[in-house]
Amino acid sequence: MHILLWIVAFTTLGGALSALAASLFLVASEKTRHRVLPHLVSFATGALLGAALLGLVPEAMERAGSGRIEQVGATLLIGVLIFFMLEKLVLWRHCHADACDGHELPAHSHGHAHEPQAHQRDRASASLVLIGDGFHNILDGVLIAAAFMTDVHLGVVTATAIFAHEIPQEVGDLAILLQGGMSRRRALILNLATSLTSVVGGIAAYFALQLVFQYLHIALALAASSFLYIAVADLIPGLHRRVDPGAAFRQILFISLGVSVIYVSHEMLG
Repeated sequence: MHILLWIVAFTTLGGALSALAASLFLVASEKTRHRVLPHLVSFATGALLGAALLGLVPEAMERAGSGRIEQVGATLLIGVLIFFMLEKLVLWRHCHADACDGHELPAHSHGHAHEPQAHQRDRASASLVLIGDGFHNILDGVLIAAAFMTDVHLGVVTATAIFAHEIPQEVGDLAILLQGGMSRRRALILNLATSLTSVVGGIAAYFALQLVFQYLHIALALAASSFLYIAVADLIPGLHRRVDPGAAFRQILFISLGVSVIYVSHEMLG
């Protein structure tokens, strides 16, 4: 079997199966999803932080080497600024249709003034997570292609480990999309589409592997910046809306679980 066919088969299979496995969450009843959704957002926060700080950034630094290590930090900074501007654009776009902070809200409305703004941020987070996850999945395709071009058995192992790593992350993505106001059908279709971008990364890497790997540390750092921005700027402020001790304990528990799952999956991949 030709190496390119191996790459296309496993990137397609892995992307589709991870998204469909995560979509089992959508089968649950509305009451169950409403109860579980806050925990999944906490889990997604931990998974994004873990993927960025335990996986992508160290890998970017390793591939950059001591001579180009500053490029990783600069890319992280530029990436955060890029996603800040992207979120502003998304928020401004939604403000044309809905009330936003500083537009139609009276100053005396106090706590209620933050509710539309919070809703806008949830919708913006949903848009950003699609961009970040699509970019991340392209990189997964590059890694799978590199492994298959080294050895078919290594490619199978790598693809399997990435598949295991993607399932919890896809569940977290679905939680963010649903919290952003998307319907279950739309969330499933968009999540599946972003998962299949790994096929694009795999094919591109096959035909331009040397060029891709020359700048892979930049791409890894940019993907990390997107995950860090979404977790820190969007998801964590949302978690702070609940201040009771019980909710805080559960948030810490599920954030830790998200980090732990990503850590274990990266250890498998390593």
